[in-house]
Amino acid sequence: MMTRTSSLEWWRPAPTVAAPLPHSARRPRSGSLPFWALMAFTFVMLLAPQSFFPALEALRPALVIALIATLAYLWDRISHHRAMVVRSREVWVMAGLAVWTALTIPLSYDPGGSTTFFLNYYLKALIIFWLVSHVVNSTERLRQVFWLLTLMAIPLALTGIEHFFSGVYLAAPTGFERISGYEAPLTANPNDLALMLNIVLPLTIALLLTVRRASLRLVLLVAIGFSSAAVLVTFSRAGFLTLASLLLLYCWKFRRRRQRRWVWCLVPLIIIGVMLVGPAYLDRLATITDIEADKTYSAQERWSDMTAAARFTRDHPIFGAGIGQNVHATKEERGPDGGLVHNVYLQYAAELGLPGVGLFILLFILCFKSAAFVRQWGKEKEDREVFYIGEAIQLSLVAFGISAMFHPVAYHVHFYYLAGLAVAARNIVNSDRTEHENG
Repeated sequence: MMTRTSSLEWWRPAPTVAAPLPHSARRPRSGSLPFWALMAFTFVMLLAPQSFFPALEALRPALVIALIATLAYLWDRISHHRAMVVRSREVWVMAGLAVWTALTIPLSYDPGGSTTFFLNYYLKALIIFWLVSHVVNSTERLRQVFWLLTLMAIPLALTGIEHFFSGVYLAAPTGFERISGYEAPLTANPNDLALMLNIVLPLTIALLLTVRRASLRLVLLVAIGFSSAAVLVTFSRAGFLTLASLLLLYCWKFRRRRQRRWVWCLVPLIIIGVMLVGPAYLDRLATITDIEADKTYSAQERWSDMTAAARFTRDHPIFGAGIGQNVHATKEERGPDGGLVHNVYLQYAAELGLPGVGLFILLFILCFKSAAFVRQWGKEKEDREVFYIGEAIQLSLVAFGISAMFHPVAYHVHFYYLAGLAVAARNIVNSDRTEHENG
């Protein structure tokens, strides 16, 4: 049994340690083209270079690179006589959710609209999950994904901060001004920008806890600072709640680790940041508990739409309104004032019924448990990198789970990318465990 000291600081070097992960678990198990094509797609998806170089728009870079990644992966599997899909509980549940979604389309309030939504949005998210969970097949590649997302979060954060200080705001008919986000589909809205930065933040912290070079640690600390500041200047209530929840979770998890002093240093910094943003920010945060105080009326509208979606689900518990049709559901309950449901769980419920939201929640739980399994494996094997990878994916999923209560992103790539990482990490550990037992 571990002593108290070793159990609290198990990652410190010791005279005798468990055998490290086999070389095969550290290095990629397949060709590099599918992986780097996926990374290129991630770059285009988040930073949207076509927004700054319009000539690229006609080339449809995201679609082209996604096709290259998919075809390269298929060729790699065929040429090596390997299965196209690694069987796992998450993959089966994902398949069940996709099949259920397709089956509900003929019963949709707008079958044509649901078909278009499925093909243009949800199918892309499913493909991303499939590629991430299968192409990211080594610890080295997981680390590279973490670095890529961290580095891409820096320009996103800097853009938000620059917009705040230079006065680049969205049109505000109610008189309440908010910054414009980054010019990309996933982050143009300040709420979406805060969401993206929050789910990447745990991945960045995991890198900070595992790298040894002082220069890299400085880069990561700066990235964490920029992301946290950018979340605040978005004036996103969901972004603040998620950031505060992450801070509390890290304070709890690190309470017995050597790094706890760094986490506690963030608490006063966040408080100072809130004060520096200005009194308007505090007034906006106050509407979290008192929605009637929101002078923009967005909180009231969103609450009305969410309660309408809940009533619609009660009356249509099996099939719902069809994928992409939650506005039809709220309009049926509220009349012409009905709008988009800003809650992922209620989106699934109103559109796909209780079976749909049940499958989604099951998928979320399975991905969370897979990340927890990776974290525990890293602890047992005294492998700090694997430990922090599992913990980071866990906390990113928590960040999404909290944000999901306030965002209409049920079929966007945010969750499906994280789900792919959770499945990929567990597959890597399972492969290592099999080789360790056989070897």
